[in-house]
This record gives sequence, C-alpha cells and structure tokens, in this order.
Amino acid sequence: MAWIHRRGPRDVSRAPDVSVIVAVYNAMPYLTKCLTSLVRQSIGLDRLEIIAVNDGSTDGSGKQLDRFASRYPDTFTVIHQANSGGPAAPSNRGLERATGRYVFFIGADDYLGLQALERMVSAADRFSSDVLLVRMVGVNGRWVPRDIFASTEMDIDLFASALPFALSNTKLFRRELIERLRLRYPEDLRVGSDQPFTLAACLHARRISALADYDYYYSVRRRNQGNITYRSSHEERLRCTEEIMDFTARLLEPGPRRDAISRRHFTIELPKLLRADFLGLDRASQERVCTGIARLVERYLTETIREHLDVSRRLRLALAHGGHLDELLEVIRQDVGPDRPQIIVEGDQVFLGYHCFRSSQLSLPDCVFRITDVPAQSVAAQLDVTAVGWGVGEDGKRALMLTAHSPVELTTSGAKAVRMFAGAIPGRVTVDALGDGAGTVVRTQFSLARLLADCLPLGERRDLRVSVDVNGATGDVRLRMPSGLGWPSRIGRRGYRPYRIAPTNGSDGQLVIDVVPVTVDRVVGRLRRALRRRSY
Repeated sequence: MAWIHRRGPRDVSRAPDVSVIVAVYNAMPYLTKCLTSLVRQSIGLDRLEIIAVNDGSTDGSGKQLDRFASRYPDTFTVIHQANSGGPAAPSNRGLERATGRYVFFIGADDYLGLQALERMVSAADRFSSDVLLVRMVGVNGRWVPRDIFASTEMDIDLFASALPFALSNTKLFRRELIERLRLRYPEDLRVGSDQPFTLAACLHARRISALADYDYYYSVRRRNQGNITYRSSHEERLRCTEEIMDFTARLLEPGPRRDAISRRHFTIELPKLLRADFLGLDRASQERVCTGIARLVERYLTETIREHLDVSRRLRLALAHGGHLDELLEVIRQDVGPDRPQIIVEGDQVFLGYHCFRSSQLSLPDCVFRITDVPAQSVAAQLDVTAVGWGVGEDGKRALMLTAHSPVELTTSGAKAVRMFAGAIPGRVTVDALGDGAGTVVRTQFSLARLLADCLPLGERRDLRVSVDVNGATGDVRLRMPSGLGWPSRIGRRGYRPYRIAPTNGSDGQLVIDVVPVTVDRVVGRLRRALRRRSY
C-alpha cells in the first residue's frame, strides 16, 4: 500500500513549467547527486515540481527522499509503495500526479547539468516541440546515443533519423500530448517499458526537436551493475523485446516505417542475447532463447533490415532461426576467441569465412556471409591486440603502449591510413608489414598527459578504437580485449588531483581505458579487499 509525502502549498494559479519524475529503487548513493542536481536547477524551484516514487527501496533511498521533501516541501512529492518489479509502475504513479506543462523523466542514478531544465523549456516553447531530445553524456563508461545529437535540430523525422536508436524516456514531453493520448508505461515489462511510451509519443508528436548545445543529461553506469537490465535473464529480456516489437507492429503497417523501428531490435536487443554470456546458459535455456528469436525473425526480419546488419549479427540470427544451436555456439566462440573469421575476396564480393561458410550441412546462402556494408569495416576488425603496457613515448614522456596484429597485409588490402583512438584522443601510430603473408603489426602510443587532459571530474571510460581507410571508405571498430594479458595501471595527476589509468575489459568484452579519480574511499576500499584476500 502506497503512502505519500505531499509537497507543501503552491500557487495554484500557475502550473509549474516542468514536472520531473524520478522512479527510485535502491539508488544510493547516486540518488543524492540526482536530487541535488534537480533542486539546484537554474530554472528555479517555483517553476519546477519533483515527483519521486520510491518503489520499495531497502537501502535508505526512501529516507533520503523524505529528507529532501522536508527541506523543499513546496517542490517535492514523494510516494512510497511496495516494489513493483520495474520502473514502469512508479513512472505511471508519477504521471498521475504531474501538473507541469512539460514532463521530464530522469533515472535515479543520473543527474542534470545545472541549466538543463531552463534551456529545455525555453527551447520547447520556442520550437513548439511536443518531444525534445537533449544531449547526453556517459559517466563511468555508460554508453549513450551520439548520432542524434550531432547538431541542434528544430524538426526531426522519426523514421529518417537515428531516433529509433534513442528511444529511452530521458526526454522532455509536452504533458498535454501524454494526457490526450493517455500514454502510460506497460507495467508487465520489466525491461524496456519506456520504449513503447516514447515511440507512441514521437509517432503522434507535432514536432520532435533535439538540442546539442549543452551537456544536459549525465547518464551514470553503476559500478555494481545494479541496473535492472543487467539483472534480468535472457528469457525475460527476450519476452520484453517480443512485446515491444509486437507493439510496434500494432502501431505501424509493414513497410519502410516499421522497418526503421524494428531495425533497432535486430541490431541491438536480439544480438545482445547471443553474446558470449549465452555460452554459459544451460542447454534448455539456450534452446528457448533460439526459439523465441526465430519467432521474431519469421515475423519481422525483412530483407531491407537484413542488408543493414553486419555479418556476425546476420549469421547468428540465421542460425537461431534455423534451429542450428551447435553451429550458433561455435560462431559465438569464434567471434570471442583467437580463431576469428578471415576475409575472403572473390572478384568484387567480400565474405567473412566463418567455420560454417558454405557448409553442405547447413546450406546457408552466401549472402548471409557477404559484407554488405563497408569492406573497410572488416579489414579494421582483423586487428587483435597482442600487448599492452607502459613506456616512454617518442616525446620522452610516459605513454600507454599498445601493439596489435592483423593477419591481413594492410597495404595489399588497399588500406591507406590506420588510426587508433582512446575515446576521442588520437594515438601516435606506426604500421609495419611483416611480409611472407604474416600480416601487419600496428604499434600505438597514447600520451598519459592526453589521457588525463579532458577527463571528467568523476572519471571516464574511453573505448579503444581502430579506424582504417580502404578504397575511399572508412571502417571504424572497437578493439577486442586480448585474453591472457596483464592490465598494468598507472597513477597520473591532473593539477593536484590523482587519477588511476588502467586498461581493462568493458561490459561487452571490448578493450577500454578507465580513468578514475583516486579518492580516500577508493584507497581504503582497495586496502580492505587486499586484507581480505590475504586472510583467506
């Protein structure tokens, strides 16, 4: 049973400009920064209401919400309820009490730039926007969409933009649109419940706009991976994805507009179910996941979508669709192991030579293996890291040294330029052909000073990427984490503040560099862990 800590009296003659809704479940200590960023907004508390719904937290989040409500009684409404199992129900409870002209949803782990809400409301009023997207920043290595925020745009086409790949609810919505359509979150979806809500709002919006002029929204990746997406099983995520795709099909007739939305699911959600962690499921679970994916391939995978998928995704979906579980497991092992598929060139066609390429037992057509995007992408993907360490760079200063090997002789494959990046930071690259068919070695130096220069105060996770130009086209891929290598870290300083810089593996098995501030709490925590290990 819910109980409510109501906000104090407000001037009812004027509705707040924006209602901020926060669904909260065990979000400490991140919640404190989230709420602090809200009460400090430049828009002012008189133009703002905050509706926080505590969904059965057990970590002190509820008490923290009550503390803020007591301190800002004219601004906060806090609702306490039993745990519902996901963010949909608390988001709906917040919508029921919202009175602002606009509604904005924020994750309890996340926080806003201090001018965010004022800039949003001003732009939405100026553009007459029903839905407004704002530029996001990933914190602690959290992935956020970037393409949709390349520039500020007054009018965005849902079907001709990158918006289908950015359907989270972290947007400003005109509340009149939400109430006119009676939009609510489907409460039976533990994962992805914001996608149907956002899709329906965007589909019926008179105008969708995007702002890229400010760092509005900081999306935080929890160190303990406490987000519900990480906690949900493969089968639960599959069920939610199927319901979302069926919802899309009810909204849109078959054709290019539906394909523009469904492409997202075949590019992101379904391939995520067939990553390396799929290998650890029991056989029965693997078979159920494959059966569910096969249903969705049968219903919604059109040739247009298929041609936009890379070979690895296309092949995994084809094997799941055909019920070839053993071959699927081998493909996943081949993608994450040292025996990666080689490039096969036949005339003007380029294929990836997985173990099942032209297998007489499977009879998969060559088009499944054909590279239909940029061949340069596959050339870049051939590079594997073989060594990571610290040394002295060409400028005489400390640098992260990285060595990668490609079985392809890059010069004979048409490659004209090879570049390495740590986030947006370019490395100093040298390329040496080994000859005799032994391939190419690429060596890169990343200056320690450059790795620290643009780092956010809370730290940053930088993807390591390689970019290769081939025949006028560019392939850009993230480097894989090498197995069996050590991960040497270094302490560096930016001003008076120390940071730890460490190569490590990302959540999807890719090589990343963590730049993390060294704090007293972190030092004490490491000492405690070291002492515990010694006591065993």
